[in-house]
Amino acid sequence: MSKTLAELRSRRWFSESGMRGFGHRQRIQQMGVRRQDVMDRPVIGIINTWSDLSPCHAHLRERAEAVKRGVLLAGGLPMELPAMSLGEVIVKPTTMLYRNLLAMEVEELLRSHPVDGVVLLAGCDKTTPGTVMGAISMGVPTLFCPAGPMLNDRLVQGGVTRQVGAGTHTRVFWDEYQAGKIDSDQWKALETRMTRSPGTCNTMGTASTMTAIVEALGLALPGSSSIPAMDSAHPRMATDCGERIVAMVWDDLTPQRLLTRESFVNAAVVQMALGGSTNAVVHLIAMARRAGVALVLDDLDQVARRVPVLANLFPSGDRLMEDFYYAGGLPALMNRIGAQLSLGELTVTGRSLGENIAASVVQDDEVIRPLARPVSSSAALVVLRGNLAPEGAVMKGSAADARFFKHRGRALVFDSPPEMHAACADMDLDVDEDTVLVLRNAGPVGAPGMPEWGNLPIPKKLLARGVRDMVRLSDARMSGTHYGSCILHASPEAAVGGTLALVRNGDEIAIDVAARSITLCVPDDELALRRAAWQPPPRPVTRGYTRLYQEHVTQAHEGCDFDFLEGSATSPEPVIY
Repeated sequence: MSKTLAELRSRRWFSESGMRGFGHRQRIQQMGVRRQDVMDRPVIGIINTWSDLSPCHAHLRERAEAVKRGVLLAGGLPMELPAMSLGEVIVKPTTMLYRNLLAMEVEELLRSHPVDGVVLLAGCDKTTPGTVMGAISMGVPTLFCPAGPMLNDRLVQGGVTRQVGAGTHTRVFWDEYQAGKIDSDQWKALETRMTRSPGTCNTMGTASTMTAIVEALGLALPGSSSIPAMDSAHPRMATDCGERIVAMVWDDLTPQRLLTRESFVNAAVVQMALGGSTNAVVHLIAMARRAGVALVLDDLDQVARRVPVLANLFPSGDRLMEDFYYAGGLPALMNRIGAQLSLGELTVTGRSLGENIAASVVQDDEVIRPLARPVSSSAALVVLRGNLAPEGAVMKGSAADARFFKHRGRALVFDSPPEMHAACADMDLDVDEDTVLVLRNAGPVGAPGMPEWGNLPIPKKLLARGVRDMVRLSDARMSGTHYGSCILHASPEAAVGGTLALVRNGDEIAIDVAARSITLCVPDDELALRRAAWQPPPRPVTRGYTRLYQEHVTQAHEGCDFDFLEGSATSPEPVIY
């Protein structure tokens, strides 16, 4: 499906013989670009999500230059286009609120400019699905260049060296600090050293889960998602991305040619083998819907039942992303689970997935475990259904305490994080380790934006007793770096009238992971009375993007995309006159 120069999309801007074409060429030359460069070369957009307030992307200015070098070497013309940078932790109320805005921006940046192909520079949690969703909807040849994970940290205590990872150990050490096991000087020392370099979280959090998923989808170069951000291989990989995208333009290798149902199932297989973030469920469904692929929670649950967790990475294991890279990275893991993959799917290399990973070998069986010795006997993902979540809720079984897999406890309900945190600090709180903590009004509409509030704090009273896990339920998400017996994404959410809105303190909640069930143990007639009396919570935001979000976002089980952006239909190309 090779293209000729005359067929390039950018020709509509630069080859027109009238006054409009004259104006386009004139303005390009105003920037010091030669006339022949836009007449004789494909134009490659570089979507860069760099920002001074995005620590995961602090190095992407330099990586954009490496991508440009590759584009030029291959005979293309690189043009960098800045896009919204969503630095996890820093952006409030949550980066998830703005994932769809980034997707819209990427789609419209590409549509409105003379771009023949694009390299996406991203990696922090929501930037990966956001940029990919926009590029899928636009439909030009696309190659994803991942930001890469930060360097590992180590902590020496009592002569014992301990690996420390961003996010996971923030929660671990916070609980120890709250329990009085760590003093303020130790807490401050940890703050200064746990994140040692630019790059995404070095655990198997949402960032590494999503970049691995994009690689498994065939939209990134083989092995690229595992390379640490500060490794010299990383800028070389970025140059390879620039070189490869030019060939993809000539071959017209668009996302529509790469993304099939089988490639999305491959991505789900990879998520489970990695013990990946529960956030991937929302993003994978949203990306699939943009590609016109029907993917639902039950599909993911079925994959999780058959694919063991093999990546020994926090929070399911005890290693970090640098170790995973040295062990062979994602190609080695995929080779090990090759029997679970559709190996014939086409990728950005122009070769099949099977061809890409055929020579990859696991270098460390402690980091990427053999099939006979998985990291966890529990699945990376469990989808629960019942009257509390008729459209589903999710749990990361491999990072939870198995003693809670069949559990019944009384609910302690919170309607907001401030209420929850105040109560959990109360040493006289009426709570025990069998209580089910419930946070509601934290979903897509209610929060708004479905923040990562789902890893509810253990009450201080219980921390002092040595309790480090208990059942927690919400319509929120949880950081992929976190762990615990947290049931998330309860759908429909409380703010739109889901059953979570009807739970009262003291109600009993029953969970059965083996049966995939979650039940509010209240008679149907009582629930009907409560529903009749329920009033939706107020929506204080009445303008701007947040209002648009609340009016058009879909529920968690549908991917939290905007209802008017789903589907594979593309917008018409802009009129040039």
